[in-house]
Amino acid sequence: MELLRSSLSRVRIPEPTNRIYKQECCVSFETPKSEGGLFVDMNSFLAFGKDYVGWNYEKTGNPVYLHIKETIKPVSEDRPSKKPTLLAIGIEGGFDNNEPEYEVSYEIVILPNYVTLPFPSVELPEKVRLAVDAVIMAAGAERKEQVSAWTADKKLVSKHAMDLKQLDNGVIVPPSGWKCEKCDKTANLWLNLTDGSILCGRSNWDGSGGNDHAVNHYNVTGYPLAVKLGTITADLEAADVYSYDEDESVEDPLLAQHLLHFGIDFSSLQKTEMTTAERELDQNTNFDWNRIQESGQEVEPLFGPGYTGLVNLGNSCYLAATMQVVFSTRGFCTRYYLDQNLKMAFDNAPADPTVDLNMQLAKLAHGLLSGKYSLPATKKDDAGDTTNSTLTAKQEGIPPRMFKSVIAASHPEFSTMRQQDALEFFLHFIDQVERINAGNPNFDPSRSFKFGIEERLQCPSGRVAYNKRHDYILSLSIPLHKATNKKELEDFQKLRAEKDAEGKELSADEIVRPRVLLKDCLDCFSAPEEVHDFYSTALDARTTAIKTAGLTSFPDYLVLHMRKFIMEEGWVPKKLDVYIDVPDTIDIINMRSRGLQPGEELLPEGGDSGVKLVASEDIVTQLVSMGFNYLHCQKAAINTSNAGVEAAMNWLLSHMNDPDIDDPITNEAKSAPQYSDIDPSKVDTLVSFGFEEELARKALLASDGDIEKATEWIFNPPSGTSHMDTSPSSSTAAVDAVLPDGDGRYRLIGLVSHIGTSTHCGHYVAHIRKDGRWVIFNDDKVGASKNPPIDMGYLYFFERIDS
Repeated sequence: MELLRSSLSRVRIPEPTNRIYKQECCVSFETPKSEGGLFVDMNSFLAFGKDYVGWNYEKTGNPVYLHIKETIKPVSEDRPSKKPTLLAIGIEGGFDNNEPEYEVSYEIVILPNYVTLPFPSVELPEKVRLAVDAVIMAAGAERKEQVSAWTADKKLVSKHAMDLKQLDNGVIVPPSGWKCEKCDKTANLWLNLTDGSILCGRSNWDGSGGNDHAVNHYNVTGYPLAVKLGTITADLEAADVYSYDEDESVEDPLLAQHLLHFGIDFSSLQKTEMTTAERELDQNTNFDWNRIQESGQEVEPLFGPGYTGLVNLGNSCYLAATMQVVFSTRGFCTRYYLDQNLKMAFDNAPADPTVDLNMQLAKLAHGLLSGKYSLPATKKDDAGDTTNSTLTAKQEGIPPRMFKSVIAASHPEFSTMRQQDALEFFLHFIDQVERINAGNPNFDPSRSFKFGIEERLQCPSGRVAYNKRHDYILSLSIPLHKATNKKELEDFQKLRAEKDAEGKELSADEIVRPRVLLKDCLDCFSAPEEVHDFYSTALDARTTAIKTAGLTSFPDYLVLHMRKFIMEEGWVPKKLDVYIDVPDTIDIINMRSRGLQPGEELLPEGGDSGVKLVASEDIVTQLVSMGFNYLHCQKAAINTSNAGVEAAMNWLLSHMNDPDIDDPITNEAKSAPQYSDIDPSKVDTLVSFGFEEELARKALLASDGDIEKATEWIFNPPSGTSHMDTSPSSSTAAVDAVLPDGDGRYRLIGLVSHIGTSTHCGHYVAHIRKDGRWVIFNDDKVGASKNPPIDMGYLYFFERIDS
């Protein structure tokens, strides 16, 4: 007891604002149910498993811990089920899964010698009793986050919804091509329901997200309601409506009416859902479900290292499927498992390891890859006696709660219990990993997915322009007209017509889907494409240019995204009901882009100063019909060289607030900055990054001397701009020197499949090639796959075959 009294200064009584962890270890997946129980630090209120509590003592010197141990209670078979009061599973008030009840025991443990004192005990100092009672009575931080995520979906009707003022300004919102009106953001965009402004969302703490333009617009105008673009589907209740005045997500019962004001008509959308094609898709849902999950088949359960399932936290299958494939790649396995043990990650973590992405990635990696948690679940007898227990064919899996909490901190949508798009999650995850490894790019595993894309534009003069960007996924259109089973499709169309005439519906077995080769999808990406109304500086005239695209580097892992979800006219979402025939290996060497070639000549930077470019009347007319100012539309067409409506609209949305936007169009050339105006020290800085001096000067000239913007310009030049110089390979080498590269031969190692009519509903499942066989990862279920649905993938993961 004296030892405890001497450590009272390191004991804290928790305050209501303190986060108390008592359900799961911060660095492992140990719980109070684990053999060693859980140790709660009575100073920081962080929890640690038996094998890890010593690390915390070494790091912090905190000696006093509350040890929590849960043991199963014997339960009678006729225990009545509790009535749920919350749409959730596994939390208080949620559905009763008939999980066993546990008896909880507590004791005080003093490190480093693990001296134990019983609790409760009147002999304990009052401060200790008060602190322990507060910890026991408090809801754990893990449980608080879980409940918060579920209850976050309970939206109230906004007080502004029923009498919302909408301006009659003629704004018509197109179904795609959105961009923030005040910056270049194309994601996290919000449509203001009063004036139709499209603006980016809030900036997150780490610099990601938007630039606060939507909320700033509210602060200036007072227009309270906005809906997030991309969440508008046939299910209007799922649309994300936010009230800036009420500062929370709300429900708008008149959302359909408010959207119709801006040309988004849902009457046609509702009708389309009842078409024959949609009914067939609904009929196929059960087939998809069984095929992708391999339901009805005897799947051999697998256990051991690399075969650990992930518990579904509530519509978190998008996360589980994606992370299973990610941690089957060498880069992530090496970075967060082989080269970094848990002790190293914990020592490098901040005071609270639960908010450190590196720590939680290491924790998740060790949980998935060590095999420690991939064991058959133990089924005890009715009395809870482990001596008579049996092993079940199912494993318990590990719950990725802390990882989900950290990765969602900079993307609020992932913190909810709603289904999310696996592609969007993958890109957000890769972005966050790249950020935390920015200071040490050689150890950044996200680089293994990164590659360069180069677009080549050639006008009838024979001269060319090149644009470059980086990406982590190759998004492919699906050419249905190249289906390989056209005869079967023709027969199916005849059968469908006969059934329709008889008033009968087709059965799932009778439906025939198009089959398209993956090679044809890849060919579509690099196939020549006409760009109409392209302004050629060589011809000083509008013309038709030919655009082709290729890859400047081949990544270690190539992720192919199949565009199965498209938005048709009238905002009608459609899922392409199609099979993709994917071979085990592919060779994309023909997709290599090599930049400016000998004999090619770049388009000049500007045309004859005496010739005035005239705006395309077709482009201007279409933009005006959307509600934009006529003069602004003319300027947009001119400044994009009449490249098309989408390019002009993107320019218009990003230049709406330019101070000279309302100035008349003149033929006078502005005095352009010269190379002599550039700060030589900034040129030297970019050169030190590995860029050519001429390229550095051009980037700084285009970016008003801002180094950060100049670097972004090099990697992602504006549309229609070329930064290719005299050397055919100079800029290609400068931009892509740090990217992995090799031959264009790849082997399929995994796929993420989706069941459902939208990426924001349904279910995701992963299939991964491991140890020479295909394995299905369906949340916490892991087994040998007998018939992997390779032709039904949404995301395909290929590994480059090294020579």
